[in-house]
Amino acid sequence: MTHSDLQALAHRSQDLLAAVRRDAPLVQCLTNFVSMNYAANAVLAIGASPAMVHAEQEAPEFARIAGAVVINIGTLSAPWLDSMLLTAAAAGQAGTPWVLDPVAHHATGFRRDAIRRLLDLKPTIIRGNASEIIALAGGQSAGRGVDARDAVAQAEQSALDIAVRRQTVVAVTGEVDFVTDGTRSVRIGGGSPLMPRVTATGCALTAVVGAFAAVSRDDPYAAAVAALSCFGIAGQRAHTQAQGPGSFAWRFLDALAGLEADCLTRESPLH
Repeated sequence: MTHSDLQALAHRSQDLLAAVRRDAPLVQCLTNFVSMNYAANAVLAIGASPAMVHAEQEAPEFARIAGAVVINIGTLSAPWLDSMLLTAAAAGQAGTPWVLDPVAHHATGFRRDAIRRLLDLKPTIIRGNASEIIALAGGQSAGRGVDARDAVAQAEQSALDIAVRRQTVVAVTGEVDFVTDGTRSVRIGGGSPLMPRVTATGCALTAVVGAFAAVSRDDPYAAAVAALSCFGIAGQRAHTQAQGPGSFAWRFLDALAGLEADCLTRESPLH
């Protein structure tokens, strides 16, 4: 991307953060037991409103009124999968953007079948680590469970392939993030080496991506870039004062809440 392209994208991110803070979109999260609290707090910190509605009896109906839906398969079970499939279908019918986090989808046959069925329901954005994205494209990853053991650079071609084949936006997160819609691509720096040592940081990011997708329905690529940029800047800020993963976890939430909209242009991590 040219310098002017990066500047324009940074300004778009700034506008989207302001829109999230102004509109406080309702983000429905069907996420895992481990991440529920931290993800909800991250959504609140960025300025949106979380709704952890996942029961089959109400989640599909709720998807029709939510600003965005987030589906995370971290602690998957058969009843949760049934609800996820119905909710993703309802979101698609209602035109509600939905974000898929394919946590450790390659680890078991149950997960592989679940992710195949969810992908067929056309997620607006997919957010995963490098190992998950490589495996999602059909490659051989070094991932073990939820851990990423591949570099983001190794997953960039996989992300491009998925984006083109599935007509979606793919965000690969790691030391340097990569976002693509198959035509446009950008890398995003920032963050902290402590982030992988805090449970649910990635899941929280996926939920925040949902908040931005809710205010950028016409351009989910810009939504993903804005969300990852906010995490990159907040991670850098929190890292400067953290003594370890425990103090980083709460400092990071404070940093997210304290982001000024113009920091996305002043401290842009895009390159």
